[in-house]
Amino acid sequence: MTRRDLSESKNRALDYKAALHRAAALCSSQEQCAEHIREKLRGWSVSDADADRIIEYLLKENFLDDQRYAMHFVKDKFRFNRWGKIKISHMLRQKRISSESIKKAIDQIDEEAYFQVCADLIRSKSDTLKDKNQFARKAKLFRFASGRGFESDLIYRILNKDENE
Repeated sequence: MTRRDLSESKNRALDYKAALHRAAALCSSQEQCAEHIREKLRGWSVSDADADRIIEYLLKENFLDDQRYAMHFVKDKFRFNRWGKIKISHMLRQKRISSESIKKAIDQIDEEAYFQVCADLIRSKSDTLKDKNQFARKAKLFRFASGRGFESDLIYRILNKDENE
């Protein structure tokens, strides 16, 4: 090995260590998923082999846990953004979270609270609509709630319940 080869391997090791420390700090401050860390590492110009080693280390040392991330993601998006299960699961699939982890995380949502959030969203949106035509109102409310990620059968139940009251 030449002196230059030693220098390059030393710089690469420093880059690996710096990226590892930076990724660990990121995971320590906020819950992250493996895919997000992988994107960060790509942005920091870390090689794919080093990125794999870093992610493997973070998983082994419990800095990263996609199941734990999914649980927090579902809880936050439901509570604060008031998203439905469809939208939440779609966003988690985009982050390459396993279907099993998504299902476990979605199952933590209380069904009664879920129904109530959807009903409250529909009622508050209904108050802002000026349409007198019931069919047009229902169509707008349905599109609004489905855009938030709620299931069509739940939306229909709420719309029909409100109509019957």
